[in-house]
Formats: sequence, C-alpha cells, structure tokens
Amino acid sequence: MRNFWGLMRAYWFSDRWTEAWTLTLVVAFFTALSSKAGVWFAEASGELINSIAYYHDAANESPLETLLTNAAILVAIVIFKDAGITGTKSFVSATLHRRWRGWLNGRFNEALLDDNHTHFHAQHGSDKVPDNIDQRVQESIKGMTGGAIGLAMGVIAVASSLFFVGQKLLETSTEVYGLEFLGAYGSATLAFVAVVAYVPVNTYIAIKLGGLLERLSIRMQKAEGSYRGELTTFLRRSFHVAASRGEGVQKAMHDRLYVDIDRTWGKLNWINASYDSFERIYNFVGARVVAYGPGLLPFIHSRIDLKGYITGAELVNSLISQCSWFIHVMPAIATLRANSRRVMDLADAIENVQKPAEFYRQTGLSEFRYTVQNPVFGLTIQNLQLNHQGHQAEPFLTSERLRFRRGEWTFLKGESGCGKTSLIKALNGLWPYGGGTIVFPEGITTFYAAQEVKLPQVTLKELVCLPEAADQHSDASAAAALHKAGLGDFIEFMADETRTGMTWDQLLSGGQKQKLVVARIMLHQPGLLFLDEATGALDPEGKIAFHQAIKDNCPGVTVISVMHEAIPPRSATGEEFYHSVLTIADGTTSKKPLAPTLPAELTTILANPEPLNDGWLRLPRIRQRQK
Repeated sequence: MRNFWGLMRAYWFSDRWTEAWTLTLVVAFFTALSSKAGVWFAEASGELINSIAYYHDAANESPLETLLTNAAILVAIVIFKDAGITGTKSFVSATLHRRWRGWLNGRFNEALLDDNHTHFHAQHGSDKVPDNIDQRVQESIKGMTGGAIGLAMGVIAVASSLFFVGQKLLETSTEVYGLEFLGAYGSATLAFVAVVAYVPVNTYIAIKLGGLLERLSIRMQKAEGSYRGELTTFLRRSFHVAASRGEGVQKAMHDRLYVDIDRTWGKLNWINASYDSFERIYNFVGARVVAYGPGLLPFIHSRIDLKGYITGAELVNSLISQCSWFIHVMPAIATLRANSRRVMDLADAIENVQKPAEFYRQTGLSEFRYTVQNPVFGLTIQNLQLNHQGHQAEPFLTSERLRFRRGEWTFLKGESGCGKTSLIKALNGLWPYGGGTIVFPEGITTFYAAQEVKLPQVTLKELVCLPEAADQHSDASAAAALHKAGLGDFIEFMADETRTGMTWDQLLSGGQKQKLVVARIMLHQPGLLFLDEATGALDPEGKIAFHQAIKDNCPGVTVISVMHEAIPPRSATGEEFYHSVLTIADGTTSKKPLAPTLPAELTTILANPEPLNDGWLRLPRIRQRQK
C-alpha cells in the first residue's frame, strides 16, 4: 500500500475479496442501470415536449390524455431512477465505503500496534516523520475511500453511458444537409464531435484548477491536524497550564496555528469559488448550446421533427453530463489525491521501520545487539554507548561492562540530563542511537514503569491486567492486586470504564495511577523490573509502601530504579530495599554496593530536611561517645 494503485486494490485482493467484489458488482450494476434510465428519461422528455407542441393539432384526438400520460411516464421514470436506482446505488456504495474503510483501518491499526513498536519508531529517527498520524488514520482513510468509490462509479457511468446513449444516438441518427457523405450517421457524428470537442478542452482547465485544489487540500489537512493535535495536548495538560498561569502563552500558540488554517482556507475558497463558476458555465453551455447544436441542422431541413430534435438533444446532454464526471468530481479527486498521499506516506513510514536498526542507521549509529543467557547470570551489559541522532554524534554515555544479579535491586543516580532514562530506554530497545550488547536472562518477563501514567479508556480490570488481556486473569487475582496496591476502594467498579462520568485517567490522581502500576507488577510477577521515576507522584510513606509491596509480592525480581532522591528509600523497619548504586557521572557508569546503612533517624532527615528560618537545616544532635 505504498503506491496509489496498490492502496486502491489492496482490499479487493485481501481475505475479504468476496465481500469487496460482491458490493462492487452491485454498485456497477446499478450505475449502468442508471445510465440506461437516462436514455428512458430522454425519450420520455421528447414524448412530453412533443405532446405539448402538438396539443392543438387537429390530428390529435386525445391531447389531454396524451399529455398527462407522457407526464406521468416521465415522473415515474424520474422516481424509479432517482429514488429506486440511485437510492439503492447510494446505499450499497456507502456500505462498500464503510467496509473498505474498516478493513484499511484494521490494517493500519495492526501495523502500528505490532510487537515491533512500529507506532513508536515511526515517529522517531527521520526528518520525514509523518505528522498527525491520528488524522491520517481517521480522516484521510475515510476521505480517500469515499473519493475512490465516487471516482470508480464515475468511470462506470461514462462507459455505460457511451454504450447506451451512443447506441440510441446511432439508432435515431439521420442524414444531415451538407454531410450527405456520412449517410444516415450524420446527426450522430455531429453529436459525437460536439462532445469530443467540448469535454476534453474543459477537462484540461479542470485538471489545472484541480492541481491547485490538491496542493491546498494537503496544506489544509496539515494545518488542521497541527491545530487539533495542539488542542488535544493542551487539554491533557490543562492542570499544568492553569497552575503556571500559562493561558496567555497557550492562546498565542493557538492563534499562531490558526493563522495558517485561515490563510490556506482563504486561498482554498478562491479556488473553489472559481471552480464553481467554471462548472456552472460549463454545465449551461453544455446543456443549452452544445446539446442542441448537433440536431439543429437536421431539424431546420426537416429531416427530424420536434420530438426527434428534443430527444436527440437530451441524449447529447446526457452523454455530455456523463462524460463530464471528471470535471464534476475534480474537487473530490483533488481531495482524494491529497488523502491518498497522506495515507501512502504513513504506509511508507510503517514499512520503513519494520527493521528498526536498519532504519535508524540511516540517520546515525545504531548497533545494539540483544541476546539471552542462563538466568543465573542475570542481566549483563557490554560495551554500551548511547548517542544522539547524527553520524558524527559523540557518545554522551558509555559503559564497558555492567552486571545485575538475579534478585538484585539497583538504585540509578546522577545529575539531571546525564542519561539515566536513556539507559533504561536502551535496555528496553527504545533508544535508537548507539551500540552495545544487552544480554537478558532467558525466559524472564520484563516490566517498564514510567513516571507519567496514561490510561486508555477501558475497564479498571483491563487497566490492571495490561499489557495482557483481562480474560487471562481472574477477577479475584485482579482484585487482590488492587487491594495490595492500596486501591481496594475501587474493586467493586472493576467492570466499569467510567465512574461519576469520568474515565479512570481523569478520575485517578497521579499517586493512584502509580499505585495501579504496583498492582500490575504484582499481578504479572515480572523477573526484571525497570522503575523510571515511577514513584514521583507519591509521598515518602507512599514510596515506602510502593517498594514494600514489590518486595513482599515479587520474590526474586531484579529491579533497576531511577529516582530523584539522593538516598533510596528504606523499609519502615529501616532495612534497605536496594543492594547497589549505579552512578552516572561525566558520561560513564560506576556500580558499587550500597553504602553502609545510616541510622534510620538521620536517613529520614537527610531525605526530608526541615529548613529553619535562617536557611540552615535542623539536624539531630549526635552525642560523641566518651572515650
């Protein structure tokens, strides 16, 4: 699906090909039937005009009855054509649109959310990162599928009209004065020449205007997507904007983004208005001048009567109208091309990151190697270096060899920006640039707990069971995990997606969300646990409870933890949770056993010093031992 035609035909050659072709053939049948009904309409119009013209003719024995009958036939044809044929065709084509879009949406959903973390990689490591992926999946696919079906229906309508209308024109054709060498096909030839001369020239004009519409449509989609994306981000951090009184800056940002929408919209309106005027003039000239021109000579020279003249003109008008589908749908085609380009760019980005290492090597060094070893040896890191994007970028963190024993708890410390989180990401395959060998203990599961917890809109049980499905764990085990994590008050609402009109992401506080992470850890029993400031929203007692719950319920787990604290927390009885400290300084790592335990009172004060009015810290008075 990385090119236009591949994207267009993918659904029809998929596992749902029966559904796709059945709906397509039904749409094609009703489109062709609509073209045939256009011939019936032209004939009925001719009969009605003829009955009006000869209403007072002496030879007309029942003028009123003939007039009403022809009028009734014309109305019946219109109802049958527009309500029956067109209505059914619209319903079936809308069904085809819905099914095709659903299939494409499913394909992109599977591709983005695969085990390769494609959704993550597609947004990093390239100067051509697809913007507004949500808009591409939602709006661009919908617009593209709808536009493509309309385009296909237009092609079918042209082909069927050329057959049915052309056949009728040939049947009713007559000799034309001055063109006797054409014989009985004179009037039909004039009609075809008029259509061929009129439609292509105006189609060329439409293509030029359509090119402008396509470029402006792409720009408009990007501008709308950027504005919507910023609004979504703003609403997610609404509290932070309010707390920092940042409404003025946020408003200025919104205004700046909307300027691009407004300017593009203005240009788009000019082109749309120009195209609308062009199309109206084109339709009038085609229906009232070009359509009535070919039959004028035969009518003047009495080769055809008024009925034949009107019927022929309506047939030519029908042929012009059907052959002008390209002109009529040019704005839609421009939008189709814009939407398809957005979808193809996303498909291209997805395809490019199927092998992340090769993808990242295009913009920098990416030589990570992940393997496994006997669990008894724990987690081992060899010759690790972390870089930023760029082939000339120097490593900002290096480590020759690190080992984390099974069941060992390691506290990772260092100044802000030294690379603590980057190291955690690299161990989990989420840091793109650098190199080294990471050897995991074989057969163990890993769990990465980050500081910021975002919850999807699912039931509370599903939130506890993530990343596994809810049916893989019993209600009792999920409830027990919630209770041990300190969220027992919510157990009775495990089956609910919302409570008091709010989603769980809106309802739970930052600390409660981090307790939910503890519940997940206890439920899944990982062998290797990464805590990336996962206790940042908890108070000191909460941090102790967080660690104690893991210590009591996850025996043998290896923990690597990043925290802001200078001293790692200890249990309520003063026992150390952590066994070692990994320090990052000056771009290198050093790992040592945890320093000898300080008295619990001193450790508490150092972790939570109480300032005096003069700015000094109040520390306990330590009495010297008398010699």
